[in-house]
Amino acid sequence: MNVLLFVIIVVFGIAAVLTIIRLVQGPSILDRAVASDVLLTEVMCVLGAEMAINHHTRSLPVLLIIAAVGVFGSISVARYVARRDNQTP
Repeated sequence: MNVLLFVIIVVFGIAAVLTIIRLVQGPSILDRAVASDVLLTEVMCVLGAEMAINHHTRSLPVLLIIAAVGVFGSISVARYVARRDNQTP
């Protein structure tokens, strides 16, 4: 079980570092929006794995809030980009 936990931590750690690099580098706002969605999804997966390993559901409200923030963030970025594309000649 310890080896499995170590592999999970390493995989999610590498994915988080690569996602943060994409979030910082960009180059466009859509790349940053997708990277932030991926980072939120990674956090949700880590919390879900922690709940499964420790056999509890105390983190479930946090998962729901993170999911709502991700959805509303994606919608707001999509609306901003759509408005910006309509205004350019």
